[in-house]
Amino acid sequence: MNRPGWAAVLRMLAGAGILAALVQHLGSAAFLAGVRRIDPGTLLAALGIGLLTTVFSAWRWCLVARGLGLRLPLGPAVADYYRALFLNAALPGGVLGDVHRAVRHGRSAGDLGRGVRAVILERTAGQLVLLVAGAGVLVLRPSPVLAPVAHLLASPAVALPAAAAVPAVLAAAWWLRRYRGASRGERALRTALSEARRALLGRDVWPGVALSSVVVLAGYLAMFVLAARVAGATAPTAELVPLVVLALLAMALPLNIGGWGPREGVAAWAFGAAGLGAAQGLTSAVVYGVLAFAASLPGAAVLLLRRLARPRVADRPQVQLEKRVLAEQGAPQRRA
Repeated sequence: MNRPGWAAVLRMLAGAGILAALVQHLGSAAFLAGVRRIDPGTLLAALGIGLLTTVFSAWRWCLVARGLGLRLPLGPAVADYYRALFLNAALPGGVLGDVHRAVRHGRSAGDLGRGVRAVILERTAGQLVLLVAGAGVLVLRPSPVLAPVAHLLASPAVALPAAAAVPAVLAAAWWLRRYRGASRGERALRTALSEARRALLGRDVWPGVALSSVVVLAGYLAMFVLAARVAGATAPTAELVPLVVLALLAMALPLNIGGWGPREGVAAWAFGAAGLGAAQGLTSAVVYGVLAFAASLPGAAVLLLRRLARPRVADRPQVQLEKRVLAEQGAPQRRA
């Protein structure tokens, strides 16, 4: 196994270790209690929220792709996004679905590189909005749970490097504009920054990207609050939102198995620190994971229908491309 493959395995083992530690300290009942309470009405609500977030996520992808000069109709984008969500949730690593849609779109558009970059930038836009929302919660919604986080961010060990990074980035941008070097690295960096500016900050792109990202984040928050209610949380929604934001931020950590691991750990800590009980936080996160997987199930239908409509041998070139992109990204390769 190559070095990227070992890194991916270690990240998944870290996620498994977090789950094992939670089971040891809180017991398996915390994992099963909320799942037993999920009823058909809850599943329908999750499917509805999932439809909203998937359509707006696909629209954001279309806008970013258009900013890069690629054509991507909304209908196929929604289908591809559903399939990617299902693969992300069903397979280890949590990124295989995104690699699949990047390769598929890149091949159909005749530019694999820009197809991959469109997916990366689309996901980056969503993470940036989540980070901004998280910072807003820290400022606008004081909480004993968030106090340690705010204290850490304000500590010299974090604040000084962050403050120093701003002038460093500005200086690098000025240097790149003033000295147009001929090295491959400089040209690649300049091209990447130019593409990111067009794809995310273009005049006809950024309003839609911002709006769709806000709607998607609101959907994620609604799904987690629904999961907390199913798990038995009775705290006001305004009290739950900061805890939910922290759990969603934890999902961005590359130490998970299909999204499981850090989310459950942070939810257990945050709910416990807020006086709601660590077990309830863990159960809420588990219910959220189940509802999110249920919301991605239309992607399984998309995957099945496309497999039936196309001979398997035709997939071979795409599988090889997926493996190459996975190796570059450090994710585990799936079997053909």
